[in-house]
Amino acid sequence: MMSETKPVHEVFISRRQSMLAALAEQRNIMGAVILRDLRTRFFNHGLGFLIVPAFPFVHLFALLLLHNLAGSEYAYGEDANVFLATGLIPTLSFMYVSRFMGLSLLMNRPMLAYPIIGMLEVVFARAILEILGAVWMAAAVISVLYAVGSDPLPADPVQAFLAFCTTLLLSVSVGLLVALVTAVFETFVTVWALTLILFYIASGSLFVVSLLPAQAVRILAWNPVLHCTEWMRTAYYPSYPEQVLDKGYLLAVAFGALVLGLAAERALRRRILGG
Repeated sequence: MMSETKPVHEVFISRRQSMLAALAEQRNIMGAVILRDLRTRFFNHGLGFLIVPAFPFVHLFALLLLHNLAGSEYAYGEDANVFLATGLIPTLSFMYVSRFMGLSLLMNRPMLAYPIIGMLEVVFARAILEILGAVWMAAAVISVLYAVGSDPLPADPVQAFLAFCTTLLLSVSVGLLVALVTAVFETFVTVWALTLILFYIASGSLFVVSLLPAQAVRILAWNPVLHCTEWMRTAYYPSYPEQVLDKGYLLAVAFGALVLGLAAERALRRRILGG
C-alpha cells in the first residue's frame, strides 16, 4: 500500500507555520532576557535604562565643553562642535557598545542555567539595549548642537546613516568576541578597557588623519574605528579628503569579527556553560 503524501502547498504552509512559531518563541526569549537585563542592571527599574545613552553623551559633551573652553581652532569645516561630534559619535558608540556587550555573559551567567536560553540570546539582548542607547545618544547630541546654533545635518544623510550602521555592526561583532573571551578569562575585561583607549586615540576623532605623515597614516589605518570616523566625516563634508577611508576593509573586519564570534560561540559553548 502506497503512503499518502501531502500536497506541496500543505507542506509549505506547515513549514511556514513552524518557522513562525520558532521566531515567536525566539522573540519571547529575547524579550525576557532584555527585561531581566534591564531590571538587574538598572536599579530594578526600567527608567534606569536612561543611563545607557547618558554615559557616552556625558563623555562627548564634556569633550565638546573642554574644546570650547580651550578655544581650540577648527580642525576642519566651519564649526568645531560638528567636526568633533562627527568623530566622537562613531568612536564612542563603538567603545560603549563593545565594552558593555563584553560584560553580558559575565553579568548574566545565572540565566545560562536555563536550557532554553543560550549565550547568543544573552549577548544579543545586551546588544539591542546598547544599540538603542547609541541611537538615543546620537539623537541627543544632534538636539544639543541644534540648541547651541550649530548645523548638525550631514551633506549626505544616506552615507551618514550607512556609516553609523556599519559602526554599530562593527561594535556588535567585536562585542560578541569580547563577551566570549571575557566569559572564559574574566581579567580580559580590564585588558579590553585599556585597549579601547588605544582605539580612541587612533580613531581620528580629534584631528584630520590625512594631514599626518604618511607613515603615521599607514599605521592608524589598521584601526577599523578610524574608517568609521572618516566615513562619517565624508558624509558631512563633501570636500573632505577620502584617501584614508577604506569601506571594504571596514566591512571585512566587521563581518569577519561576526563570523569569528559565531564560530567561537560554538567552540567555547561547553567550556563556558560548564564553568
